[in-house]
Amino acid sequence: MSNQEPLIPKHGGYRKLKSYQMAQLVYDVTVRFCDKYIDPRSRTHDQMVQAARSGVQNIAEGSQASATSKKTEIKLTQVARASLEELKLDYEDFLRHRSLAQWERGNSLRQKLIDRRCQTADEVASWIVQTAKKAGHYGPSGRCGPDTVAGYASTGSTSSTLSAKIYPELSANAALVLITVACSLLDRQVARLAHDFETEGGFTERLYRVRSAHRRTRS
Repeated sequence: MSNQEPLIPKHGGYRKLKSYQMAQLVYDVTVRFCDKYIDPRSRTHDQMVQAARSGVQNIAEGSQASATSKKTEIKLTQVARASLEELKLDYEDFLRHRSLAQWERGNSLRQKLIDRRCQTADEVASWIVQTAKKAGHYGPSGRCGPDTVAGYASTGSTSSTLSAKIYPELSANAALVLITVACSLLDRQVARLAHDFETEGGFTERLYRVRSAHRRTRS
């Protein structure tokens, strides 16, 4: 009897999901980014923050709904993924409209940030500052030294110009890296949920199994 399948399985626990943790980090970083670089009165500010929030909230809601509806869990997890994709486009637009470079997939800074395994927005901000300082190394001539980001060494930028460009560029690209990681985690999560649904069914199938098992124990 103790081994009988529960009608309502353990559910929730979304705070332990890597996808939730990464989506929450994306949200925290986006709030800071928008407050610093996006006009708070603009529609874009609200849209970016809400898209980031939607990523977090839908993962949590889907996890809670998993007890009685695997379909709802899958659907909400996909909504979270779609919200982060929308946010990704906003960051890409930010870079493009300001003629700032978007990192290519092979850019070493992408992997350096991933390897840093930042847990908080403060840690991401610290990495950005450290990277900007390395990029802003100046030689005796006042021009950028060899340790630069996005080829600024070839532009002859002054320190103030470099600072004005490199921080928003690093910040937006760092957010894009985090979003990419979060989306990858969600893709894997959706694939696992779909597999579980195919092999185990949902609440209706579980209800049938539990009722059948109960009848067998009484007969």
